[in-house]
Amino acid sequence: MFLSHRVGYVVGVLITLLALSHDCQARVHSHGRFVRIKGTRFVLHRSYFVFNGFNSYWMMHVAADPSEKYKVSKTFREAAAAGLSVCRTYQCDERVFQALGFVISKARRHGIRLILSFVNNYKDFGGRPQYVEWARNAGVNVNGEDDFYTNPTVKKYYKNHVKKVITRMNTITRIAYKDDPTIMAWELMNEPCCQADYSGRMVNGWVQEMASFVKSLDKKHLLEIGMEGFYGDSMPKKKFNNPAGYNQVGTDFITNNLIKEIDFTTIHAYPDIWLSGQNDSAQMAFMKRWMHSHSIDSNKILKKPLVLAEFGKSNKDSGHSLGERDQYLRKVYESMNKFERTGGVIGGSLVWLLMAEGMDSYGDGYGIILSQHASTRGVISGQSHKMTTLSRMLLRGKHGIKVGFLKAWRHLNSCSPF
Repeated sequence: MFLSHRVGYVVGVLITLLALSHDCQARVHSHGRFVRIKGTRFVLHRSYFVFNGFNSYWMMHVAADPSEKYKVSKTFREAAAAGLSVCRTYQCDERVFQALGFVISKARRHGIRLILSFVNNYKDFGGRPQYVEWARNAGVNVNGEDDFYTNPTVKKYYKNHVKKVITRMNTITRIAYKDDPTIMAWELMNEPCCQADYSGRMVNGWVQEMASFVKSLDKKHLLEIGMEGFYGDSMPKKKFNNPAGYNQVGTDFITNNLIKEIDFTTIHAYPDIWLSGQNDSAQMAFMKRWMHSHSIDSNKILKKPLVLAEFGKSNKDSGHSLGERDQYLRKVYESMNKFERTGGVIGGSLVWLLMAEGMDSYGDGYGIILSQHASTRGVISGQSHKMTTLSRMLLRGKHGIKVGFLKAWRHLNSCSPF
């Protein structure tokens, strides 16, 4: 008995070392394949795909300026060096549409996949209010921003934009976006909300229509909504998981994500904003509950993978220090890893917000510059290595090499220096 456990442990550790040594090769060789879904897991080729990633919403705008576009390349290069494999960004402004091809080509070069959001909920970067304003200027009778979800003209504007993006040919790579595996997934909207109908039914109708439309154009890529994760009226008891003041945002995590065309679920988490005034311990406790409840619901009810699509810690918080941010990120990653050890479905995370030097105008307090913040880079790199290792462990577990799996994974998490 003791000998078999010992052998199993050694096998598990060897798997870990092989995973780390072949990381770069895997990123290059697998980039020609699309990310798929199998049950509650992401799959890349024949391997389970769990990832560590980042948000950089600003890329299209910066790439549109020839004198600034090097910052896109630099950010991808530093992210790849830290083992980050997925980037979420917006492409919601027609004025910078040409820059999208450049961003995709650079992501492809560095082995990073993209989650591309079609539109922002907010007025920044040509968001939802802009679509309603275009309709109003064209003489359409619209009452407010929430007409975005119901007005036929506004919905046509959105569909035209979506179709133009999906069917566009990248002038740099000569690959149509709908055929490019560099794109991991499309996102319908960043953080949808609706004040006209708190039940979530209005947004649900819009999601159903637009998700069906996207899938009619592109069946190769995954699709998600872009939700923060607030619970709605379909399961009133779950609304107690929402932060105070966020029970009436017009979305419903359960019903919205039950739509069959939606491939995976997302949550955003900002306890430093949502629980402003409470101490770090209370905010971290909320964060763990938020991840846990959505992981369980994605697994048991929705039966889809979950992505922690936005999280971070602001340097504008009272008493902020770089060490506090590093500790917060470390605890979030540790909680994610714990869910994985116990059969959770959090398939990846996207920290908010990676930037390059000289981008103060894009900063919101959450900016991370990997070349300047060495300790934060260490925390993020450590998690990237763990995700790569877990992907390979899951593959070997799938093929029957299960001896020592859990011991090696626990050892990797307990002895990490990050």
